[in-house]
Amino acid sequence: MASEVMDWDSAYRQEAGFDGPPPWNIGEPQPELAALAAAGKFHSDVLDAGCGFAELSLSLAADGYTVHGVDLTPTAVAAATKAARERGLTSVTFEQADITTFGGHDGRFNTVVDSTLFHSLPVEGRDDYLRAVHRAAADGADYFVLVFAKGAFPAEWEQKPNEVGENELRDAVSKHWHVDEIRPAFIHANIPPAPADSDVPMIEHERDEKGRMKLPAYLLTAHKGG
Repeated sequence: MASEVMDWDSAYRQEAGFDGPPPWNIGEPQPELAALAAAGKFHSDVLDAGCGFAELSLSLAADGYTVHGVDLTPTAVAAATKAARERGLTSVTFEQADITTFGGHDGRFNTVVDSTLFHSLPVEGRDDYLRAVHRAAADGADYFVLVFAKGAFPAEWEQKPNEVGENELRDAVSKHWHVDEIRPAFIHANIPPAPADSDVPMIEHERDEKGRMKLPAYLLTAHKGG
């Protein structure tokens, strides 16, 4: 498992080898999380941990939620802040911070959502992250995590997200949260077909109706005991 931290700001500046925006930036919330929102599973205030360009935060704010997005990268935070201003959204705020040391909002949030952050953290940073968002959550708050499952990427790749197994995910989260459910899910990403001359090509998973790859994932639901 990788322990180094990717230069996320370089990725959001499109300087990390991506042809266009990072693949996980699909211009809308991840469908798995959009479905939760449509089902009324989110409750204000919402913490969007590792919000990136914050399409989830912006969508929730447009639906009337009060949202606070947090990301490590100034480029992503600046872009999200600009988008909120352009869309006239006043119930969403953004903060540049390291989520593993995030503070100043103890007991505030009734929903914490992690849209593809967990697998981006160094493995040794997971516990600090889980402790930080637990501290920020109100008693009874819901916690949702959308994370890559093992097998999403070729095993031979040296640099890839820290995919998880179900038991690994449960063991990590249950140290701080009451885990209610872990179910198979998908993360949709704009990944082009692998070049024919690739030494270790990307696994060609199923694609959705928009041509986005549907990578194996888990959706975890948990809550903070009161």
